[in-house]
Amino acid sequence: MKSPVWQKWQGTCRKSDACGRMSRARRLCQAVVPAANIEQGGGTGCTSSQPPSGSTESRQGMLQPQFKPHSIQQVLSRLFQVIPGHSPCGSWDPARCQRCAVVGNSGNLRGAGYGRLIDGHNYIMRINLAPTVGYEEDAGSHTTHHFMYPESAKNLAANVSFVLVPFKTLDLLWITSALSTGQIRFTYAPVKQFLRVDKDKVQIYNPAFFKYIHDHWTRHHGRYPSTGMLVLFFALHVCDEVNVFGFGADSRGNWHHYWEQNRYSGEFRKTGVHDADFEAQIIDSLAKAGKITVFPGK
Repeated sequence: MKSPVWQKWQGTCRKSDACGRMSRARRLCQAVVPAANIEQGGGTGCTSSQPPSGSTESRQGMLQPQFKPHSIQQVLSRLFQVIPGHSPCGSWDPARCQRCAVVGNSGNLRGAGYGRLIDGHNYIMRINLAPTVGYEEDAGSHTTHHFMYPESAKNLAANVSFVLVPFKTLDLLWITSALSTGQIRFTYAPVKQFLRVDKDKVQIYNPAFFKYIHDHWTRHHGRYPSTGMLVLFFALHVCDEVNVFGFGADSRGNWHHYWEQNRYSGEFRKTGVHDADFEAQIIDSLAKAGKITVFPGK
């Protein structure tokens, strides 16, 4: 019997499908959009001009605080002048099975020795402040996509795609500023004034896809899904095989990052921003259905 969780996803992305049976380029377009596609709310494909239900601007404004309203059209106009807006559609070879590693930041990576295994994937996706230097043996050294929001952003190597996860319209204004004038230094917290990334590789996580996960998977448990959950569903949407590393607590029940010692273990679960327990149930259901493989770590 198929998992009820998998039933919801059926027809969108099947890990068990033969490679290339569905258009990977189309799935990629649904999950991440170049700058030039945001104006239509991301759409449901590369050329869609019909916005999904609910405006992008209203979705962007509700998840995190911003202290003054911004016109989405004006923000996008500035964004298009800075970021080329090249479409990612068609950039992945449909003739190959794409193996993807989603690498979370849990302390259970420390001492696990997964580095070579992680680096053996076609695409390696990392989250927020995750470092690799000094942690190669456990976390690997390669990265193809790094998912961040302004308050967690850092500079990236030229061969890595910066994927912005926008929680508010101000985040789009920030990426424009960080790649040009450096005017924005503060949102609800200090942010990088300038960002060193390859502009041609900058992509924006589709707000409509974000909303889909929030509505149909995490079902409004917590204020919004964690970045890790968003990246996991991105991978499920565009990869043929998804392997998950560095999610959840370590073997002693501590919730902390693999690069730090956190004496307040478990704080992530108490903030109310994310529902770690509910997200863990989703991951467990996907693993039991055979749609992802979770490497538990130490």
